[in-house]
Amino acid sequence: MNQALRTPTSTLLRITRRLNLVEIVGRFAPLLFLITLVVVFGSLEPRFLTKLNLLNVLRQVSITGLIAIGMTYVILTSGIDLSVGSLLAFAGVVSAAVAKGGTGTWLRSTTGEQGYGVTLAVLAAIGVGIAGGLIQGIAITRLGVPPFVVTLGGMSAFRGATLLFSNGGPISGFSKDFRYWGQGKVFGDIPILALIFLGFALIAHIILRYTRYGRHIYAVGANPEAARLSGLNVRLLITSVYVIVGFFCGLSGYLLASRLNSAEAVAGVGYELTVIASVVIGGTSLFGGEGGIPGTVVGALLIGVLTNGLVLMNVSTYIQQIIIGAIIVLAVSFDRFIKSKRRV
Repeated sequence: MNQALRTPTSTLLRITRRLNLVEIVGRFAPLLFLITLVVVFGSLEPRFLTKLNLLNVLRQVSITGLIAIGMTYVILTSGIDLSVGSLLAFAGVVSAAVAKGGTGTWLRSTTGEQGYGVTLAVLAAIGVGIAGGLIQGIAITRLGVPPFVVTLGGMSAFRGATLLFSNGGPISGFSKDFRYWGQGKVFGDIPILALIFLGFALIAHIILRYTRYGRHIYAVGANPEAARLSGLNVRLLITSVYVIVGFFCGLSGYLLASRLNSAEAVAGVGYELTVIASVVIGGTSLFGGEGGIPGTVVGALLIGVLTNGLVLMNVSTYIQQIIIGAIIVLAVSFDRFIKSKRRV
C-alpha cells in the first residue's frame, strides 16, 4: 500500500522537475545561445571581442532594435507589421526634407545647411511614422482586414511614397547637429544610438510589465474575445500598438539618416525580416500574449552578433540570410514545443 502511494508521488515529482527544466530552458534559451555565440566567435576570430567591434555591434543593432521594441507590442496582440522598413524610409526622407528646408534644390544639396532645424526634422519623422501606424491600425480594426494583408499593402505604398517624395534620389549632406544623434558618442566611445535604444527598451519594458496598459496588451494577445467581454476596448488597444511601432519607425528613420548622413529611398529594405526575427528569437510568441522587451533586446543582439561574426569570418551574405531564416523557423518550433510540454 505504501509503495503504491509512493509511486505516483515520485512520478509526479519527476514530471514537475522535467516541466521546471523545460520552463527554465525556454525562458533563457536566447540568452544562452547569445553567450554561446560570443564565446565561439571570440575563440575563432580574435577581432570579435575587441572593444571597438563590440561597440560597433551595439551600434548596428540599435536601429532595427528600436523598431523591434514596437514590433514586440504588435506581436503580443497576435499581429504583424511588414511595412516597417518602408515606413522608416518614408519618415527618413521627410525628415531630411524638413532639415534641408523645402522641396527645391535640397535633393542635390551637400552643404549641410539647415532648413527648419533638427527638432522639427525629428518631429516630422515621428509624425510620419505615427500617421502610418494609425492608418494601418484603423484599417485592421475598423475594416476587418488581416494585419498581414494591411501591412503588406503598406510596405508597397510607403515605399512608393518614398520614391515619389524623393524622386528616387538620396538626400544627403546634413549639419553637425543633424548628424550628432546618429554618429555621436558619449563617455568616450559609447554610441548615442545605443543609449537611445537601451533607454527606450527600458521604458517599453516598464510600460508592458508594470502598467495597466501593458496588462491589457497581454490580455488582448492571450484571448481577444475574453478581453472584449471583460470590458477592454480591443480595437483601441490593437490600433495603439501599430501607432507605437509607427513611432519607432519614424524615430529610426531620422536616426538612420543621421547616422549615414543621407536619407535614401532604398533605406530599410529587408528590415522587416530582421525585426521580426529579433522579436521571435527573443521568445515573444507569434500567437500572442507571451513575451517581452528583454527577450527582444537579447534577440536583436543575437542577430547582430551572428551577422558581425559571420562577416568577420568572411561568410557570404547569402548564407547569412539562410542562417537567419532557419533560426526564425527553429525559434517558432521551439516556442510551440515548450507550450506543448506545459500543457502535459
